[in-house]
Amino acid sequence: MKTLIAGAVLLSTSAMAHDTHFSTDTCDIDLNSGLSIQNDVISFSKKGNTLYQLINDQQLVINDKTIGLTAKQQAVVTQYSREIRGLVPEVKSIAIDAIELASEGVNLAFDELLGAGNKIGADLSQQLNTLKVDVENNFDVNQFAIDEHGSLDADFLGEDFEQKIENIVEETVQNSMGTLLIAVGQELLLAGGNMDAFEEKMEKFGEQVEYEMESRAEVIEQKAEGLCKSVESIDRLEEQLKSLVDEMPQLDVITVQSSDRKKA
Repeated sequence: MKTLIAGAVLLSTSAMAHDTHFSTDTCDIDLNSGLSIQNDVISFSKKGNTLYQLINDQQLVINDKTIGLTAKQQAVVTQYSREIRGLVPEVKSIAIDAIELASEGVNLAFDELLGAGNKIGADLSQQLNTLKVDVENNFDVNQFAIDEHGSLDADFLGEDFEQKIENIVEETVQNSMGTLLIAVGQELLLAGGNMDAFEEKMEKFGEQVEYEMESRAEVIEQKAEGLCKSVESIDRLEEQLKSLVDEMPQLDVITVQSSDRKKA
């Protein structure tokens, strides 16, 4: 049963970000600098130093100097700034979907063994909902920051995000082991003590959960593919800006590798 639950969690979080790296079947994304989005300012930083800033989707500031822009340069700066802001709700949506998928998966498992409305499922739902609220509060298009090591607001959503969900599940299972053992015992009694029959029943149920979770996970993967396309556009705009503005730092702050290049 624990393996079944863990499988549901892993299915739900397979498309999430790790450190400064985000990977799906469609692309690999790396953020090579810190990124801060405030009401009027987007800032990129490296080793504690500001690389450049985008002000009000209009101005480009490098080394505390506002760069004079031609009409063409201005158009790229504006689009670049707006598309970066647009990433925040996309990532937020994927994170929330992953949490909801984990909640659905574990509740399906516990409901099968303990019945609908069981306390373990309710406790898990409550803890995962708390994590969901944290995501909603931390992903604000006007107040968002991630450092160059991938830490979002003191490591809220970095490499430990999947582990946060797994820890919630594991802690709840451990605290409820007595209840789970009683439920397993009851299932064995219903099966006449036939362990093979019990295992076959749970295996079939595991296949059902896997099927349902995979179908739901496709929605997350589709959103992840959309995110890849958004980042590819931002990456192209970054390269345009570096070619158009001599003062721009030549560091690739955002890089993306499409599936075609991954397979090459």
